[in-house]
Amino acid sequence: MTNDERRRTTEVPADRREPVGEPVVRGDPAVTGDRAREAVGFDPTDPDSLAEAARTVRSFSESTAGDDDHVFMLRGAAACAALVRGVGSYKRAAERAGGDVSVSFIRKWARVHDLPQSVRRHVARGRIAPTAAKHIARVSGDARLHLAWATLDAGLTVREVRRLASEVNDGTPVVDALSAHGVDIGTLEVTLPADVYLELRRRASLEDAAPGDVVADALDDYLD
Repeated sequence: MTNDERRRTTEVPADRREPVGEPVVRGDPAVTGDRAREAVGFDPTDPDSLAEAARTVRSFSESTAGDDDHVFMLRGAAACAALVRGVGSYKRAAERAGGDVSVSFIRKWARVHDLPQSVRRHVARGRIAPTAAKHIARVSGDARLHLAWATLDAGLTVREVRRLASEVNDGTPVVDALSAHGVDIGTLEVTLPADVYLELRRRASLEDAAPGDVVADALDDYLD
């Protein structure tokens, strides 16, 4: 099997792998610092926890905290997802939360909770805006990861992410959509220790290969 074939057949998680409502990212001090102690989990099978989730969703929907409080918004997303799982549908979740909470609101934020941890960690750190994460979560599979990493590497705005997500959902392959938008997919600037840089250049020259190809082969072997 060639390296290209291995890359195509390697499954990269594009969905949540942890239990719904569990504060895996919010409760990690390496990501949220002192706020990790404030992390609250929501258990969809526990009535008291579900009631807390409903209260949190309603409070979240009425909040004006905005994109600046990334951890708060991830907590609201977790509550939305747990409430949906606990009551069985978006409609019932909206009814349980009460107030002006809509089905659309709960669906959008529950999807954010469903993003893979690799993406949610960047949301918690403030590198991907929660509102951008909502649009990333609208697509599925590798498209989620492509949009997330393009947001980081190409500095996409929320408006650009929204437009790209719509194009993907309308049938445009994500790679084509990003390329048309001017995103150089797969291009990433890295900083290497001086000795590693020299060895990379040496091997690339001896193998008549581009440095990026040598790095890709090395990563394939490392991740295999």
